[in-house]
Formats: sequence, structure tokens, C-alpha cells
Amino acid sequence: MTSRTDELRDAHDVLAAYYREHLPGALAKAPVERAVLDLFCELTRDAGLGGDVGDVGCGTGRIMPYLAARGLRPRGVDLSPEMVRVAREDHPDFAFEVGDVRALPFADAELAGVVCWYSLLFLAPEDRAVAFGELARVVKPGGYFVTAFKAGDGKLRRSGPAARLGVNFDRYHLSPEEMRRWATGAGFTIVYWGGRPAEDGEETPQGYLLCRKG
Repeated sequence: MTSRTDELRDAHDVLAAYYREHLPGALAKAPVERAVLDLFCELTRDAGLGGDVGDVGCGTGRIMPYLAARGLRPRGVDLSPEMVRVAREDHPDFAFEVGDVRALPFADAELAGVVCWYSLLFLAPEDRAVAFGELARVVKPGGYFVTAFKAGDGKLRRSGPAARLGVNFDRYHLSPEEMRRWATGAGFTIVYWGGRPAEDGEETPQGYLLCRKG
């Protein structure tokens, strides 16, 4: 691992307790996010490729029950061992493992779909092609990929809300255009993209991208 990866992993080990306390109800207050996830779930079910999906960068597993309630069988992957430990405790009916989006623990074309919910903003420029390639590798032809991200100018950011908890790490708020380029470059076709303005407490607008593997 690189020092950047070590820093990101260690920071999220620290953040796991905060996420556990503060994020479980966030999706219930986010109708746009639910709508995007609902569309992903419906398209994935209707594709007839099975219900196995990956939640890559799953954190404490907060969206796994939502996906399962809509007929999918999610499996969580996160870089942080502490996030995975908390996820296993809080959601014992689901499978979680430590892993990296640049080397996913899934076989080729194993999944009907993959979710990356605010988990790709940590990728450095030199890692993006590998990561998007991995996401395409593990999804079956005709399967789906959905991501939520913080929309911005793509510049490196260091300071942010996590700094108040004594941790810091690299993050990038990419533009919708750049997210679409990485996805299509990896072999996905855009099905839907959209966004919403920043709300109270948010730094930037939020973006959403839903793709199908050709």
C-alpha cells in the first residue's frame, strides 16, 4: 500500500464510530438518493442476471438493508478494517470484507451490479482508470453500476469535516463530465446522470451516475 492509502484506511478506522452514530438515518432524509438507488435496484432486478451486487466502499453498511429490501443480495467491501468490523456487528445478516476498489475481491463478471456511494472521491488521478476498470471487470454484461459523488472542479482537497475529528486525507470532487468519461472509458454506457444543489451543511452539489455494462 502507498502512504496515501495507509492514511485513508487509518482515517476511516477512526471515523467508523462517528459514521455508526450519525449516518444510519441519512438515507431516510434523502429522497433524491433513494430515487437513484431505487432505479438501480429495479434495473438490476429486471436485467435477469441474479441479485448479487457489490457495495464498494460500504463503510458501516448503512445502505445494505435498503438494497436487500428491494430484492438484491448485497455484499460489502471497504478499505477500513474498523468499518468492516462495525458493519459486521450492526448488520450480521450480510457479508463484508476488507478490500480495495483497485483490486476487488470478486471474480470476473460475478456481479449483477455494483454500488459506489460516495466512495470514489478518494481516488487519486493515477488510480481512476484502474478502479473503473475493476468495477467493469466484476459486473456481468448487461449489469449496472451506480455511484453518488460530490460534484466539483476535481482539485485535490485536504481540509473538510473529518478534520474536526483529528483526521485528514486526500479527496477529489469531480465534475459530472469527468465521472462520465471514466465510466464510458471503462466500458459502461450512461443510463442516467443528474444532481442536486448543495443543502445545508454540504460543501458542494451532489452528483449521481447510473451506467450499464455493454
